[in-house]
Amino acid sequence: MKIQKLSTYLQELEKTASRLEITRILASLFEKSVPAEIDKVVYLILGTLAAPFENVVFNMADKLMIRAIAEAFGKKPGVVNETYKKLGDLGDTAALYAAAKPSNLTVSQVFERLRKLAEDEGEGSQERKVFKMAELLKEMDRESVRYTVRIPVGKLRLGFSDKTIIDALSWMETGSKSASENIEAAYQVLPDVGALAVQVKRHGSSALAEKVSPTIGVPVVPMLPQRLGSPKKMVKKMGTVSVEPKYDGLRTLIHYDKNGVKVFTRNLNDVSEMFPELGSMGKYTDAKEIMLDAEAVGIDPKTKRAVDFQKTMQRRRKHGIVETSKQIPIRFQVFDILMADGKSFMREPYTKRREILSKLIKKNKLLIVDEHTITDDPGEIQKLHKAFVDQGLEGVIVKRADSEYVPGRTGWRWVKMKEVEGAEGKLADTVDVLIMGYTQGKGKRAGFGIGQFLAGVKREERFLTVTKVGTGLSDEEFKRLNKTLQLIKVDKKPKTYNVHKDLEPDYWVSPEVVVELAADEITKSPKHTAGLALRFPRLVRFRDDKSPSQATTLKELKRIFDLQKNN
Repeated sequence: MKIQKLSTYLQELEKTASRLEITRILASLFEKSVPAEIDKVVYLILGTLAAPFENVVFNMADKLMIRAIAEAFGKKPGVVNETYKKLGDLGDTAALYAAAKPSNLTVSQVFERLRKLAEDEGEGSQERKVFKMAELLKEMDRESVRYTVRIPVGKLRLGFSDKTIIDALSWMETGSKSASENIEAAYQVLPDVGALAVQVKRHGSSALAEKVSPTIGVPVVPMLPQRLGSPKKMVKKMGTVSVEPKYDGLRTLIHYDKNGVKVFTRNLNDVSEMFPELGSMGKYTDAKEIMLDAEAVGIDPKTKRAVDFQKTMQRRRKHGIVETSKQIPIRFQVFDILMADGKSFMREPYTKRREILSKLIKKNKLLIVDEHTITDDPGEIQKLHKAFVDQGLEGVIVKRADSEYVPGRTGWRWVKMKEVEGAEGKLADTVDVLIMGYTQGKGKRAGFGIGQFLAGVKREERFLTVTKVGTGLSDEEFKRLNKTLQLIKVDKKPKTYNVHKDLEPDYWVSPEVVVELAADEITKSPKHTAGLALRFPRLVRFRDDKSPSQATTLKELKRIFDLQKNN
């Protein structure tokens, strides 16, 4: 496929708001893509070059792109910058200068050249990136220039994500969403829609179950808990259960083989450098390759007790990690195993996976196999919950004893029961919301650059508002938030946001930052587009370990609302 042809599809997608119509356009695009290029098509329309967990980034900011545009079209950088200020879009700016000519470049050629540009690092790499980008732009037609420029600077946001790609692959194959469930199930094990598109194109969605299995180095989407209000309801829904402590740590997926250790967060980011201790992983297991699900918990060197999430996350820094690891010792509370030595255990019952886990992990002080109690007695669950809370933990996780490992938050397989410190009202749980925009601060907060932020929850691929937050943040948190939001500020409301006109903020931001909020209660709301609102919300913590796709859904918020009413 020629890049010029792909650009006509991108133009059509940019003008389309309907998710169903977007899905149909994408299905048509995928139908016309051959197996050898469909993964590259998928990555480019998502504005990326690989699955997120591969961490392939451009490192090309607006200033570098302005220089590349100037170089490509014989303009001075200052002139390009002035045009950019007027138009507000680098793609439109470049297209204004580009010649109206056809391009013979293919999608694969453009993809490979962008990939080489992204992988160019070290001394002189910025100059080389400018030159390579300029050379590529010279060979393109006007519309291809427009969209290609937006990709490296992260501005090709067309209002859809992986979920729509999955539906579009189903439409390509069946003319409906009937195959989406099969593709989605495979995506949970192989969260790489480009690679999945190749599999569907070559073998069909029905073959994915046998073609896709857990693989070292590829993070499986973790299994997540639901919420239930009482131990009685837990036993009624799940029968015999395993009761385990709920730590305030960092959810980690540990992958080990002869090549070393990789550690992924629940949003599939590679954080291996945070944990140099795992370099000796081979001492703790006889398995040649193993994939574990665990909670990384920071330990106070003096009290020997678990520290909170934010303290543990101080390890996530670029420099001085070895020194930081000494100041914040770590242990991994290991509670599940997904595969070992080429064999998947995801379809084994939980109790069987526990047996395998205990056999494969040697007793040590770094990887601790979590304690667990098998019971069908609600009173025992309540007793254990209180005991763990008294120890300073969050409460308990309750898991159906015969459950398979099913990625995502589906069914009544795992449920959480925890108490939130300071939740004086009815709402005894927290909500993970996405920051959608913010309002300029006044008075003291004028110095912070932010007075309050607008936050929302997910419904499919759209975000609906639930609250504005302007209290409960320290001065340092306001400053940190302002610094973060300045980097993702956008000129117009993203297509995925649904906001009542009376609640529109001074500035919009792209959907990237997730924060955890506590509140006194959830109430019905005529203005918030979720139909529900958080009353007296307050910041609990920044959820750097969560992606926007893992924000609380409207369905989950309604379930919390129902639990609140029944308490």
